[in-house]
Amino acid sequence: MPAQCRKIIHVDMDAFFAAVEQRDHPEYQNKAIIVGGAPNTRGVVATCSYEARKFGIHSAMPSSQAYRLCPQAIFVKPRFQAYKEASSLIRQIFSEYTDLFEPLSLDEAYLDVSDNSSHHGSATLIAKEIKRSILKKTNLVASAGISYNKFLAKIASDMDKPDGLYLITPEQAEQFVEGLAVGKFHGIGKATEKKMHALSIETGWDLKQQSLSFLVQHFGKAGQHYHNIARAIDHRLVNNHRESKSVGVETTFQQDIKDRSEILNHLQKLLAKALKKLNEKDLTAQTLTIKIKYHDFVQITRSRTLAFSISESMDSTPIFENLLKNTEIGQRKVRLLGVSLSSFNNHLQLLNYRQMDLFE
Repeated sequence: MPAQCRKIIHVDMDAFFAAVEQRDHPEYQNKAIIVGGAPNTRGVVATCSYEARKFGIHSAMPSSQAYRLCPQAIFVKPRFQAYKEASSLIRQIFSEYTDLFEPLSLDEAYLDVSDNSSHHGSATLIAKEIKRSILKKTNLVASAGISYNKFLAKIASDMDKPDGLYLITPEQAEQFVEGLAVGKFHGIGKATEKKMHALSIETGWDLKQQSLSFLVQHFGKAGQHYHNIARAIDHRLVNNHRESKSVGVETTFQQDIKDRSEILNHLQKLLAKALKKLNEKDLTAQTLTIKIKYHDFVQITRSRTLAFSISESMDSTPIFENLLKNTEIGQRKVRLLGVSLSSFNNHLQLLNYRQMDLFE
């Protein structure tokens, strides 16, 4: 099917975690709700209600800072089981309209409705119906973006929140993208936005004027992607068999830690938790990545891919010691540690390998 004939909907639940809390607790209605860590801890905001966003609060902000911005806010501990149950209902609704839907997280997904002939084949009318069905069955509000590719549908869903519905047609696409600030492009984060501004790239129009070689020179492999999206081109298909690329866990400490042996101990505990999650998925992994966030919020990662699958029975200390080389562990205080596993195999593949000694 020609790219511009595809009909893609991006559904994004509005302030999902906070909305579930307001739904389940009527006393929270129309109040500033912050889901995440308590304000007297080292926790962060997972999400917040629109009432809280008016005070400048956003996800990933330290809870202590959120409290200073809005002392009257109600801080709520996340209830992930409740969010998963709501998400499951929403996905059941998606399946009524298409088999081609790709969940990105608990609260958003892409749907390809190109072959759906209901509503006279109108993706906009289908999106309206999906929004109504979600509200009726879950009492939660969704926003939806409609276009002919994933990039444009994702941007469209952010255009008119909350309770938004926005369509970008093939005829509108290039002009729409040209007028968009690069910081609004999905996939361009703060650091890339800053780098683009330094290169006098402020809008989609500015980005479109750059040659492919220039973009690859300054942004590496991502340059090809930026070259395409500046022209409203995105060939990615909706993938209803999307697999996790990594499994990870992390922890933020109540007090910064510095002792190297204590850090090693925490890393080993995090690895055990990550391996447990991996085993539940019937997978094994060969790449181990650690994340370190120092007390001043400077963050680094270190990875190592092994010749064998990572298991609970192996001695992980030499691996962690190797990963901690050329870091400032023991010199600078640490605020957060994380461990993630990737390069997956399933357990059947594992039978084709034998457990190897770390330095064999």
